[in-house]
Amino acid sequence: MNDPASDYSLDFWGEQFGASGRTLARCFKLETGLTFGAWRQQMRVAEAITRLALGQPVTRVSMELGYSSASAFIAMFRQVTGDSPQRYLASK
Repeated sequence: MNDPASDYSLDFWGEQFGASGRTLARCFKLETGLTFGAWRQQMRVAEAITRLALGQPVTRVSMELGYSSASAFIAMFRQVTGDSPQRYLASK
C-alpha cells in the first residue's frame, strides 16, 4: 500500500518470506475475500479517488499508480466504478 504503482507479484513476495506464490494467493483470498490482483486494483482505485479529489490531474495520478497511459487508467477506473474519473467525482 505504500507503493501503489508496485507490480511485485505474489511469487516475488513469497521469495522474500519463504513461501510459494500459490500459498500466499490462498492465504490472501481466505483473509481478504479477494484475489491479490483484485485487491491491488481496488487499492489503486481508492488511492486514485483520493488524489483526484485533491485536484491532481488524471495523467499524473495514472502514472504514479503504475499505468502506462492515462487512457489505460481511465479504462480500468471505468470498469471498476462504472464511470470515468471526471464523472465519478462530479457525482459525489
